[in-house]
Amino acid sequence: MSRTFGKTKKITTMGLLFAMAMVLSFVENTIVPFFGLPPGVKLGLSNIVVMYCMVYMGGGSAVQLALLKGFFGFLTRGATGGFLATMGGLFSVIIMMILQKTFKDRVNYHTLSVFGALFHNIGQLVGSSLIFGSAFAMYYFPVLAASAVVMGLVTGSILKVVIPALNRL
Repeated sequence: MSRTFGKTKKITTMGLLFAMAMVLSFVENTIVPFFGLPPGVKLGLSNIVVMYCMVYMGGGSAVQLALLKGFFGFLTRGATGGFLATMGGLFSVIIMMILQKTFKDRVNYHTLSVFGALFHNIGQLVGSSLIFGSAFAMYYFPVLAASAVVMGLVTGSILKVVIPALNRL
């Protein structure tokens, strides 16, 4: 599904996608407290942009976008926040790339999104374990895994609905 992009078009598109991801992240951080979700559970709205990037621009571009998001997390939430955002983003993109390469056009947005959300949480738990030098954070995995399925289905559905608008970019 990857398209070939000229250098200038790729840079401008990546800049636009990064800006969209940051706006969605800001919006999400503003509205999540109203849902009363458990700690660490988010909607993953900015990951919609990363999935779009991976499907239409390729895995390399999605990795770049995940790294940019991690760097933004570093600037806005500090070293720990940036590290956890990077770990989650990279784990997420890698599993989605594997699924896309393995199953080609047979994999749908919901599957990519659920596995992306699940591995985003796994990446953050691995990162937490590295920071704290203990696997204690892994005990929270069942809560995050359940939320990953629900939120992954939500973000996959949103991506499916907004694809036509994103394609017009």
